[in-house]
Amino acid sequence: QLELVESGGGLVQPGGSLRLSCTASGFTLDYYTIGWFRQAPGKEREGVSCISSNGGITNYADSVKGRFTISRDNAKNTVYLQMSSLKAEDTAIYYCAVSPGVVQDTCLMTALGSWGQGTQVTVSS
Repeated sequence: QLELVESGGGLVQPGGSLRLSCTASGFTLDYYTIGWFRQAPGKEREGVSCISSNGGITNYADSVKGRFTISRDNAKNTVYLQMSSLKAEDTAIYYCAVSPGVVQDTCLMTALGSWGQGTQVTVSS
């Protein structure tokens, strides 16, 4: 079974940090651009960040630039999202998914395939 599994979410105070992990099961992440997405209550799912297969190209939503960092360790078959200076508006379920890839040196924050269960991030005092 081919799937991506998200983990690392939790409850954190405003200004705090979390690191999310996206681990592939049943296939190798090496050749794929991967994106992180989130869906807050009552809102549509949105792209947060993406990273090309070799890690050389990254992209971020304006709302998280300077606070979130995406990275990958292909040896561990895992993509990470380091989140810092968290705000209440970052509260959401976070998902990862395979992206269609890179266009004009920009990775695409869109998703292919089905969604996993995601991991809940709650920013609250």
